Amino acid sequence: MLSKSQISFVKSLHQKKYRKEHGLFLVEGIKSFKEFIKSNFKIHSLFYTSEQYNLLPKLPANINLFEVNNAELSKISTLQTPQGLIALIRIPENEKINQQELKNQFTLVLDGIQDPGNMGTIIRTADWFGFKNIICSEDCVEAYNPKTVQATMGSLARVNVYYEDLNLLLEHNKIPVFGALLNGQSIYETNWGKAGLIILGNEGKGISDGVIEKINQPVTIPRIGGAESLNVAVSASIFCSEIVRVKN
Repeated sequence: MLSKSQISFVKSLHQKKYRKEHGLFLVEGIKSFKEFIKSNFKIHSLFYTSEQYNLLPKLPANINLFEVNNAELSKISTLQTPQGLIALIRIPENEKINQQELKNQFTLVLDGIQDPGNMGTIIRTADWFGFKNIICSEDCVEAYNPKTVQATMGSLARVNVYYEDLNLLLEHNKIPVFGALLNGQSIYETNWGKAGLIILGNEGKGISDGVIEKINQPVTIPRIGGAESLNVAVSASIFCSEIVRVKN
């Protein structure tokens, strides 16, 4: 049985302030949890119902294990319908992105993304298309937000997410910078080369003025119908798909 202090501690991790303070975030559901078991992430604690026990993979040593009932799980879950398992996982201490590494790949750069569902979907999309790194502006929604983690469906275990001052990053950058803008070259006619940064902007405001100034190649997804705009996660999917298609 969980104590009041244990319940209070896990519930505190629903908030960014305490995730940062304790260096922990939540992963819910055995399917997503299994992806983190196979990664370099460190598992701190595991709360599971008896029904989930036989489904658990082989666990690393030194994990705090707690068998709980459904009522207890509901008290610490972020979901209306808990999935039988909650893991507390250590937030990695990512250093700044290696500039040399950027020269050999395409990297998504997110400027001011606010919706955790969009962030999670973009991370999942990047994983699908083999993008290993995502760079976020410092005002982007947190990758370890529970809604973001849930939307990644385990892909966060394989994609490195960095938070950087984009203006500073782009000042010292020496590879092409592509930006998703309404007035640009068609994505289907763009010469991508061998590497680049792909900048996607805020859901409502788009790419910030300071970052726009550093874009070498504005790129647009041609509009055929009457929709005013595309969801940023959908745009990310189209960009990733087209870049991979051209590369292959």
